[in-house]
Amino acid sequence: MPEPESRSSDPHADSRADHRAHDVHQHSATLKRLEKSSGSLAAQAIARMDETLPWYRAMPPENRSWIGLVAQAGIAAFTEWFRHPDAPQAISTDVFGTAPRELTRAITLRQTVEMVRTTIEVMESAIDEVAAPGDERVLREALLVYAREIAFATAQVYAQAAEARGAWDARLESLVVNAVLSGEADEGAVSRAAALGWNSPEHVCVVLGTAPDGDSELTVEAIRRAARHAKLQVLTGVLGDRLVVIAGGSDNPLAVAKSLIGPFAAGPVVAGPVVPDLLAATRSAQAAAAGLKACSAWQDAPRPVLADDLLPERAIAGDPGAREQLVEEIYRPLEEAGSALLETLSVYLEQASSLEGAARMLFVHPNTVRYRLRRVTDVTGWSPSDVRSAFTLRIALILGRLVDGEPQT
Repeated sequence: MPEPESRSSDPHADSRADHRAHDVHQHSATLKRLEKSSGSLAAQAIARMDETLPWYRAMPPENRSWIGLVAQAGIAAFTEWFRHPDAPQAISTDVFGTAPRELTRAITLRQTVEMVRTTIEVMESAIDEVAAPGDERVLREALLVYAREIAFATAQVYAQAAEARGAWDARLESLVVNAVLSGEADEGAVSRAAALGWNSPEHVCVVLGTAPDGDSELTVEAIRRAARHAKLQVLTGVLGDRLVVIAGGSDNPLAVAKSLIGPFAAGPVVAGPVVPDLLAATRSAQAAAAGLKACSAWQDAPRPVLADDLLPERAIAGDPGAREQLVEEIYRPLEEAGSALLETLSVYLEQASSLEGAARMLFVHPNTVRYRLRRVTDVTGWSPSDVRSAFTLRIALILGRLVDGEPQT
């Protein structure tokens, strides 16, 4: 009976194994000297950082200690790399796993690159001293390969940290946007917004429209780019089929909507009124949501459009805020200005906006009607001679009379 084979059936595999074993044996002296020098190399790297990196010197002792451990782990990992050059190496775990995740927040990617570069430079400068005679080239080549792998591992660690922070930030932002839109914004929402970099601007408004199909993250990022270009702060998110933007930093909501309109899908885009802060943004969001719902009733509405320009459609659609606003901002001021203005406006609208017809009905000169209508414009901000404004004024009169319990005329 033949004896079982003790070697691989692949002669090339056997050859490679023999070669690796020969290399390890051949460079064993260098490996021993490298192990013996690892502590002093780490100390030299820390001293070099303290000498050349101002940000390192300014760090608290705890963070400097963690960085020292990372440098030591890096040199130890290189020793293992040199011992088993063909074995798979989990460098990111071996090196960066010694420090807590919070360290990626304490030092930037640029600072980490400087730290790694300093450590590699110290190791490179010690090659002639550490390597056994004849092994200098082999050790230098191994260090070059290891430095490349460390660079990839550094990028991976920071990319993973950025992804984790991005996912967490997205959840926080979604909570804030949803709280504002649902009317549940409180100090907790303000705190979450502050954690996202919201600096409590004086002027805030909410812009609503239809979200485009596709990746919502790309839509959100497009809004952020547009906001940076317009020098606005934004909190944004896609909720269902709606794209919601809370914008701060401008007292002109129409200009804000125009600067951010690019990422919105086709269809109406409505800007709510400006409010003083994030807590009051619910009022702007509710007005914008009511305007978006009622916008189909005004087929020639501009894009974007102000929620306040949709007051009559919102009121007809059942928005109590719009009804109250029309009564308080149009009907009541006219009522307080004297019965002549209310009467003149009512007759003028009933006479199909005819000055002469209104003058005949009121038994006054047309110039008197003209003067009173200018007074209506001054008091309300809406011009009776404009078709759109006349429609808004008519709805305001109807609602005011209903509130007062007067019969509609």
